[in-house]
Amino acid sequence: MMFTNKQLRQLIIPLIIEQLLSVTVGMADSVMIASVGEAAVSGVSLVDTVMVLMINIFAALATGGAVVAGQFIGHRREEDACRAADQLVIFTLILSVGVMAVMYAGQNLILNGVFGSIEADVMGHAKTYLLIVTASIPFIALYNCGAALFRSMGNSKISMQTSMMMNAINITGNAVLIFGLKLGVAGAAIPTLVSRIAAAALIMALLRRQNQQVHISKPFSWKPDRRMIQKILHIGVPNGLENSMFQLGKILVLSLVATFGTASIAANAVSNTIAMFQILPGMAVGFAILTVVSQCVGANDYDQAKMYTKKLIKLVYICMVGMNILVVAALPFIIKIYNLSELTGRITTQIIIYHALCCVTIWPMSFSMPNTLRASNDVRFTMVISIISMWTFRIAFSYLLGQFLGMGVFGVWVAMTIDWLFRAICFTVRYIKGKWKLQRI
Repeated sequence: MMFTNKQLRQLIIPLIIEQLLSVTVGMADSVMIASVGEAAVSGVSLVDTVMVLMINIFAALATGGAVVAGQFIGHRREEDACRAADQLVIFTLILSVGVMAVMYAGQNLILNGVFGSIEADVMGHAKTYLLIVTASIPFIALYNCGAALFRSMGNSKISMQTSMMMNAINITGNAVLIFGLKLGVAGAAIPTLVSRIAAAALIMALLRRQNQQVHISKPFSWKPDRRMIQKILHIGVPNGLENSMFQLGKILVLSLVATFGTASIAANAVSNTIAMFQILPGMAVGFAILTVVSQCVGANDYDQAKMYTKKLIKLVYICMVGMNILVVAALPFIIKIYNLSELTGRITTQIIIYHALCCVTIWPMSFSMPNTLRASNDVRFTMVISIISMWTFRIAFSYLLGQFLGMGVFGVWVAMTIDWLFRAICFTVRYIKGKWKLQRI
């Protein structure tokens, strides 16, 4: 057995804690911002949708590097795994600085072109938030890069500890700047920037320790290795396209939600935050699937890859049921602390209960299962299916249900779960047929 139950627990528990901290701080952020007003919540949520698109691109690139490193580890080629780490850091840094520059150059196009005509106070908050958090793109990209490399070794404790530090800085800074200095939206943005700088510096320093299975070289060489970068991009680019298209779809749908009014924008923003708790166990175990299966594939042991996939997917279902029971039970309290209007609270409650039902039935096969395919380098299939499903179901059905059939923002969430169902069917069929076993790097 490549991973004992103890090793799986040591991998998964820190991942769950890390995700829980991240989502909890995100919720605390939105509650603090809610004290500034619903317009502030709406403005920040619009910008965050764009920022998540950027972050997802680099998370996908980091996943590519982690899968390559993980397969090299499984094949007992630690030196090549370290070379992959070097190249991932080089490419991530160069690309992230370029993306940051483009974001600053095109900020007016992003705010006016993507979101269209939104209320003036919402636009004002969005501009302030975007100006500050854009500077954090290279740092969150490097943090994701380092965290993915540590997870490829089966060491999720480091990324958890770094995340704890990052979130502590963020939440403390928010409390001081929003409530103490009354800086409003800027008070939420500045700690985000500072915390990401600190997290990137720490995890890069830890990654330089030479006694680890995977580490970056000392002295570090900035010379690109084309073949190694191609291996990383072979996984990272399709995964990045999939993630970016997915997030782009959310942005396009958000432009539709913006036409439903401030109450719907705020309900959608709050629901997105709460929904992160509902899928949290699946996200955490999904990282574990990437680590475990990539090493099994590197060792050319597909029987263990299948065994661990079944075991971990079963764990996802059990955890998702427990988490969603807790979220639905706590929903009245959550609605109260957000200080939402009666209409916004009613819409949010309807969305979250429906989302919970879909999380415990459809979500694991739609999002956890494809991590086995990605870990085996079967990334083009997941990309094609995800993009087709997103445009056909999430976007087209959002307009059909939300606008033409008058279901409003709730119709947008129904369209999203139809997208989930199509993905789940396609990925399950692909897994059963076994074509993913033929894709090893």
